[in-house]
Amino acid sequence: MKRKISNKIVSFGLIIISYAVMMILISSGHISRSMQGMLVPISAYIVMAISLNLTVGILGELSLGHAGFMSMGAFTGTCAALMMMESVPNTGLRLGLSMLVGAVFGGIAGFLIGIPVLRLKGDYLAIVTLAFGEIIKSIFNNLYLGFDKYGLHLQLLSEKGIKLEDGGRMLIQGAMGIGKIKKISTFTAGFILIILTLFIVYHLVESRYGRAIMAIRDNRIAAESVGIDVTRYKMTAFVISAALAGAAGTLFAMNYSTITANKFDFNTSILILVLVVLGGLGNIAGSIISATLLTILPEALRSFATYRMLVYAIVLIAVMLLTNASGTKILISTIKDRLSGNKEEEEQ
Repeated sequence: MKRKISNKIVSFGLIIISYAVMMILISSGHISRSMQGMLVPISAYIVMAISLNLTVGILGELSLGHAGFMSMGAFTGTCAALMMMESVPNTGLRLGLSMLVGAVFGGIAGFLIGIPVLRLKGDYLAIVTLAFGEIIKSIFNNLYLGFDKYGLHLQLLSEKGIKLEDGGRMLIQGAMGIGKIKKISTFTAGFILIILTLFIVYHLVESRYGRAIMAIRDNRIAAESVGIDVTRYKMTAFVISAALAGAAGTLFAMNYSTITANKFDFNTSILILVLVVLGGLGNIAGSIISATLLTILPEALRSFATYRMLVYAIVLIAVMLLTNASGTKILISTIKDRLSGNKEEEEQ
């Protein structure tokens, strides 16, 4: 119980302190424009890592299609924001509503995909989620969606059948995605989304639902034998994870002037999985740290020009080997024991 409480405090503390420090540095002009531009993507990837950790680390199911839920939120949330430009002039409120739309559609996609997928386990589940992620990407690559005073006009493969009235505009243009997006995502919105994500995940983990989900992860047969509805609890975790990914997708998309489906391909799913594995399965604070470092690292290595991704891969492999080395694990456990011992002495 003490470990759960300490991890929770560390997670919230990391985010709050980081936000305060960054805002001070921004106001004093000590942060470059390129770094400021990375704050929103970092926030989005932190939410993505935490949400996938809910599926992979806490539920214990390997999902390789998380970028599909991110793309669902990105496209639906961005379309909602574009449609609300006149009716909701306040950018903060419009961003919040669009992220809510992205979360709802991400959750719906998670539910529909979870119906067949959660009957599988292991490698089979990973392969099927990967396939569903590619299906979602292909749908948005071939989807044409327009909007005018008469509502939405949808067409697949070609926009020839779409006729818009005066004042209407195309929202999604197939492989070209969504263009002319007014960038309204902010670091503050990202901070709020991370705090909400942490609250939802920790509340779930510490509840009866969370205990049932972890019981399923540890021993599915034993969980079924005591009357736990495996499908129900797995679906709950999967849908919440997908909904959070959808909200993060909207935040991510509204930080760019153009968004395409190819931004959310298989490589993005693998990147998010790497963030989770590097931070530690079930370790929320670890996901926050790994998402931050691995998002900043490619930009920090830009001075290496053509070799930067090679250096990035070498650093990633080295970190993975180091964190899984027995000596490093002993050192980390020793530090944790000393910290917990100091806390007990202070309490006494």
